[in-house]
Amino acid sequence: MIIQKVGIIGAGTMGNGIAQACAVVGIPVVMVDISEAAVAKGIATVSGSLDRLLKKEKITEADKAKALLKIQGSTQYEDLMSADLVIEAATENQDLKVKILKQLDAMLAPEIIIASNTSSISITQLAAVTSRADRFIGMHFFNPVPMMALVEIIRGLQTSDETHDAVHALATALGKTPITVKNAPGFVVNRILVPMINEALFVLSEGLATPDDIDAGMKLGCNQPIGPLALADMIGLDVCLAVMEVYLKEFGDSKYRPCPLLKELVAAGRLGRKTGHGVYQY
Repeated sequence: MIIQKVGIIGAGTMGNGIAQACAVVGIPVVMVDISEAAVAKGIATVSGSLDRLLKKEKITEADKAKALLKIQGSTQYEDLMSADLVIEAATENQDLKVKILKQLDAMLAPEIIIASNTSSISITQLAAVTSRADRFIGMHFFNPVPMMALVEIIRGLQTSDETHDAVHALATALGKTPITVKNAPGFVVNRILVPMINEALFVLSEGLATPDDIDAGMKLGCNQPIGPLALADMIGLDVCLAVMEVYLKEFGDSKYRPCPLLKELVAAGRLGRKTGHGVYQY
């Protein structure tokens, strides 16, 4: 099966990023959100992102116009019925995702593939609320989607080879590098990344070095483009804490115990860049 048209639920950061990635390579997209305002904001974000590429001379005015024509904004789920694949990119909340997936499953033709862009929720569990577990898969893009080359493709227990191969081919067509992952908390990247951030916070809380020196150590010693503490502020300390708590609960292993300093910073409302103060002040 070749995916020729993509539906997206959610016009937020991830949804509009995925829409842009599809549109620039000529794949038509229907992007659905609950309000006209949310849809308009999503399309405006794509337009702004394309303007930046235009300024850098990465694309032409004609490329931008062509890409925007490929994106149809809508508030109606019915408009998704012409897609070969529908990607759910709603807020990272299991109850909300389940509600959306049930609605989609009831409406879409049985051969249409449904993917979730979740970064932490079990794909097997989400697939189980639909009647198409064999045509359900995880497609975890990274933020900012137009820039980041990776897509984690997560197979649920019952995901078919045909579904995997179609989604893998789409990721490649988008110019991304897909990696295939079994279903497990955090998949591959976040499973390694977030505990590393947690460990950096332990190092900080033990007074071993300053935040600047910890980040400099990891940038210069491990060739990382950004230090773990600055990255934590970018991701959101509340998100890092929530992920560590999921690992602790799911694996039952004390090595995933969230750093007490991380809990303290979150309790104080110091969540990182989005609040103007996290490990660092902005």
